[in-house]
Amino acid sequence: MPEIMSFQAKYANDFKTLNTAWLEKYFVVEPYDEEVLSNPQKYILEKGGNIYFAVENGKAIGTFALMYNEYGELEFTKMAVDETAQGKGYGNLLMQHCIDEAKKMKCENLFLYSNTKLEPAINLYRKFGFDEIPVEKSEYARCNIKMIKKI
Repeated sequence: MPEIMSFQAKYANDFKTLNTAWLEKYFVVEPYDEEVLSNPQKYILEKGGNIYFAVENGKAIGTFALMYNEYGELEFTKMAVDETAQGKGYGNLLMQHCIDEAKKMKCENLFLYSNTKLEPAINLYRKFGFDEIPVEKSEYARCNIKMIKKI
């Protein structure tokens, strides 16, 4: 089983690589994706959020971020698992860690944006207690579902 760890500079490129791979497979890398993935320090870490990695044998095989938006809300974002590691339960491991970290951060409502085309991901979110709410606006053109979990 991989170890889940908080951001370390040596894995910064993996954050971008893992996310870019899934974006290119299912959608496109939008300008806002490129900006956040290229500057995680500015958009995530400096605003009080964090980036986490699932690391196995010294290699980052999965990642996600908890990021504060302009309203002070905590967003679960940028989750990706290396294609060779998919189907092994690592998504469950990352989701549980996400929820545990959100609790430590005193989060009341954790939210995420996604796309209904990503059925396995939507099912994972529902399994962990996320409920669908209306999408008011999103930075992402691909977003057609917003979900929230009371922490």
